[in-house]
Amino acid sequence: MSATAPNETQHLLAELNALLRLKTTVIGMKLFETVEAMQAIPRIRRPKSVHTTDQIVSMASRLGWTVGITAEDLVGNQCRAVIGLAPRDERGERYVGVWHGDAESAAARQQALDCVPYGRYEALVVSPLESGRLDPPDIVLVYATPGQMIILINGLQYRNYRKFAWSVVGETACADSWGRALATGEPSLSLPCFAERRYGGVPDEEMLMALKPEDLRRAVEGMKALAKNGIRYPIPAYGIQADPSAGMGISYAGKGEKAATPAR
Repeated sequence: MSATAPNETQHLLAELNALLRLKTTVIGMKLFETVEAMQAIPRIRRPKSVHTTDQIVSMASRLGWTVGITAEDLVGNQCRAVIGLAPRDERGERYVGVWHGDAESAAARQQALDCVPYGRYEALVVSPLESGRLDPPDIVLVYATPGQMIILINGLQYRNYRKFAWSVVGETACADSWGRALATGEPSLSLPCFAERRYGGVPDEEMLMALKPEDLRRAVEGMKALAKNGIRYPIPAYGIQADPSAGMGISYAGKGEKAATPAR
């Protein structure tokens, strides 16, 4: 993908935030084949102690920092493996008696993780998308509430529809979001796990979507079209005991199906 003009990125973010009223900074994530290439990113920060990847991501999304890491900056092999900076632990013995009640379950979870293949990359950088320092990022991370997220998904499905099927591995849910998106290039939704909320500070109400920049553009264009059709965020409550005929009559006027007569 070619580099994106700064004004184009700023315009995209302005439209996204106008459509969804996001509370959390949209960030980019990019893998680098050499440490030198990572260190060349403008105004990059390097950790002074070990962290989880969740913390590194939140330094960008909650604090607005541009942060670069190598395997040595991460607290454990699990964080490294998801982003391709270490081989995956196929057995997961350390998780028995913590997250799983038997070795078979721990091994099955480890083997279910979506991870970037090990051996190609040496470093990773996260940065606010508006900074333009990752030109372009491999993927974009969007934190949103369920109400915001379903509108974003509807935007992705407005044209060239397909049904999305996402996974829930449980703990290590970053494999469902940035791990899967980096490895496959597919839009990837996750329920942030215990570690992301405990160490990364992700609020209870937020979900995470990881997707390529071009898919974010497609989602924004879809959401703009939906907004013109009266489908927008925030979603106003119509009333759980109200007759929905009037509201549906506006949305589906002239579409050939009359609303059913409500039961008396």
